[in-house]
Amino acid sequence: MSTLTNRLTSGSLIGLAGLHVAWGLGSALPFAARSQLADSVVGTKEVPPPLACFSVAAALAAGSALVLNVPTLPSPLRRSGLIAMAGAFGARAILGFVGKTEVISPGSTSDRFVSLDRKYYAPLCVGLAMGSLAEVVSHGPDR
Repeated sequence: MSTLTNRLTSGSLIGLAGLHVAWGLGSALPFAARSQLADSVVGTKEVPPPLACFSVAAALAAGSALVLNVPTLPSPLRRSGLIAMAGAFGARAILGFVGKTEVISPGSTSDRFVSLDRKYYAPLCVGLAMGSLAEVVSHGPDR
């Protein structure tokens, strides 16, 4: 993977992890109120509980580490992880584009969320899926 793609993918994942930690700690960033955050980012009336926010943050941070290969993992294990991550982000993107994110996030149905999902969140997931796959492709089947 090119250094730029690697850094963009990893940096995006760690940035998103940081946002989820902030939300778990009670921040409404980048909104003025938690109700706006819930409507815009989750599509519900309330933000998920801290444990859910921290769990997503941990998964995103782990994904960032996987992209960077820190710690170094055996190639088959890393490759499998990157493919799974690409699949998860790809599926999330498809659901977002067709307005069905509620399938994996029940209650994510507000009009504002669905609009933002199609415009920003789903394309971001496409980028993260492609960044993950780029790492797999760049190292070939034997690395």
